[in-house]
Amino acid sequence: MLGDGTRCVRGGEHDAHAVGDPVHRGPVLTSTYHLGRPEEADPGADFYARADNPTWRQFEAAVGELDGGPCTVFPSGMAAVAAVLRAFTGTGRGVLLPSDGYYVARLLADEELAPLGVPVAYCATAGDWASAIARHRPALVMLETPSNPGLEVCDIAAVAAAAHAAGAVVAVDNTTCTPLGQQPLALGADLVVASDTKALSGHGDLLLGHVSAADPVHHERVRAFRTRGGAIAGPMETWLALRGLGTLDLRLARQAENARALAVALRETPGVHDVRWPGLADDPSHVLARTQMRRWNGILRFTLADTHAVSDFLAATTLVDSATSFGGLRTAADRRARWGDAVPDGLVRLSCGVEDTDDLLADVIGALGG
Repeated sequence: MLGDGTRCVRGGEHDAHAVGDPVHRGPVLTSTYHLGRPEEADPGADFYARADNPTWRQFEAAVGELDGGPCTVFPSGMAAVAAVLRAFTGTGRGVLLPSDGYYVARLLADEELAPLGVPVAYCATAGDWASAIARHRPALVMLETPSNPGLEVCDIAAVAAAAHAAGAVVAVDNTTCTPLGQQPLALGADLVVASDTKALSGHGDLLLGHVSAADPVHHERVRAFRTRGGAIAGPMETWLALRGLGTLDLRLARQAENARALAVALRETPGVHDVRWPGLADDPSHVLARTQMRRWNGILRFTLADTHAVSDFLAATTLVDSATSFGGLRTAADRRARWGDAVPDGLVRLSCGVEDTDDLLADVIGALGG
């Protein structure tokens, strides 16, 4: 199999190129396509941009190859999550979610699905999923590992086995890892979901998401849900994400290098507590993470004394943006309690960018008074 970098740069390219074809195809910006005369109708041809677009197909081919299953692009990560939650649950057909996962997914389940008669239950990422599945008998189990923002890890293969024994579909939010860091479909999951706004596109200039499926039937279900619901991605954003994907391998390598250096240094910095990064050999999640993650990423967490300590840190740093996304070129920090996560007031999720490691290390540790 080709290496990560090659697949990122060349992914999805299978057609022969004619002399004069552009090496880099641009976005296809259209809402309609030529249909021709009725007797010339081609059922496989594009006819309307809510159903398909050549730029989508190029992106989906590239990402699907990395994920290991056919891909459907969405206009945001939450659009992808919402599609899975709505397409695979129903009245009396519930969902089991991580209690410490992304808070907007929990809001959608509690405030939109539950009132429609969808049973909603929760289990901590590092909790006993087998018991929770046996107790609640959900139609859908959705995992997020490593979790956001806690960076806890669960055993995808074990949860998938328990869920399948109970007749449930398993989806894994793979945003923090990306397809290079972890391949949930190969570990037994049915669906993989991601916010490509984050590391996959990597430049902090667009919103996008996707769902990839192991089973073609599930793939068609997701795709039909997108077409009917109209949650479609813009071709320009899709093309920009495809362009960003080309450097994912390089960006992840530098981000992980920065995360390791910072995690080690933060542990020795006065006033900093509970440093978590699964790549550290003595991190509580490391042993399990090492068995199912192909490589580490650039997201870590640590806790300061309180809200004021976080404010002081952000005011003192010059290389860390106060921002609520992650996976980009620039290092960013977010005090997660401000969004309602059940975490200490001083917990900081820090997403390492691709700055020079020595520069970032000196800036962050200096801003913390170390």
